[in-house]
Amino acid sequence: MDVLADVLAAMRSGPATSGRTEVRGPWGLRFREAPTAAFHVVHQGTSWLLAPDESPLALGPGDAVLLPRGLEHTLADQPDSPVVDFDPEDIPAGGDGARSLLLCGAYRLDRQRPHPVLTNLPEVVHVPADPGRHRTLHTAIEILGEELDANRPGAAAVVPALVDALLVLILRAWLEDRRCPTEGGWSRALTDTAVAQSLELIHSKPGANWTVADLAADVGLSRAAFARRFTEAVGEPPLTYLSRWRMTTAARLLRDHDRPLAAVAKEIGYTSEFAFAKAFKRDFGIAPGAYRKQPALSGT
Repeated sequence: MDVLADVLAAMRSGPATSGRTEVRGPWGLRFREAPTAAFHVVHQGTSWLLAPDESPLALGPGDAVLLPRGLEHTLADQPDSPVVDFDPEDIPAGGDGARSLLLCGAYRLDRQRPHPVLTNLPEVVHVPADPGRHRTLHTAIEILGEELDANRPGAAAVVPALVDALLVLILRAWLEDRRCPTEGGWSRALTDTAVAQSLELIHSKPGANWTVADLAADVGLSRAAFARRFTEAVGEPPLTYLSRWRMTTAARLLRDHDRPLAAVAKEIGYTSEFAFAKAFKRDFGIAPGAYRKQPALSGT
């Protein structure tokens, strides 16, 4: 079980969007706050990223940034350049200065019940183009740029897959850069062998009757040592996380499948449909049947 991939699959609430933007200085594009996670890649040239309460960030070729909570921000050739609202249908060419080529897009993520791996991220996730590091990410960026630029046959199938991959690759690169055995956070949770193995067990069998003692035994630790390491890394105790993931899994099953409520309840470890419905309504504020009937989520 790939925990990071499983988390992102559960959080996705719609297809990603992407596009290619070519501008010449002076230029500035404002991206209003939105219920999506935005990403930008500087394919050629340079840019500045400007956001409220954030230091101006200089970006060079190959740099990637992710704004996981859709914070309002601006991309510009210089911090003091004139700015207009970004409109994918009407992008100003700018002036006759230096050329920049940007790859931009957005991911629809369910914000009704965000996963800790996303809520613990900063407002701006920056992965610089460091030669020799994160080669898979930078190769994907190069291929995406070529596909958007050339618009060759089959691009309609290739581009969405690459854009989806970028979300995982950017997060993985950022987490790897912050890997530190003495600190908490999901960079540790996914690399601490015992914690990572226990997360894989929970994600692969969310309906199992897990206890802290069972999980500790399966990863070769005492109950106390395991509970401490898990809580420090993940940010909440093992059974609290298990309950959270069960409800997240239930929401995905309700959204994406038409299984009977009793089958959904059983899959996440409830023997009673009534008990499941009560727990789901407590967490989501709505009964599971009504949740299923809602219009498709759009990242709100």
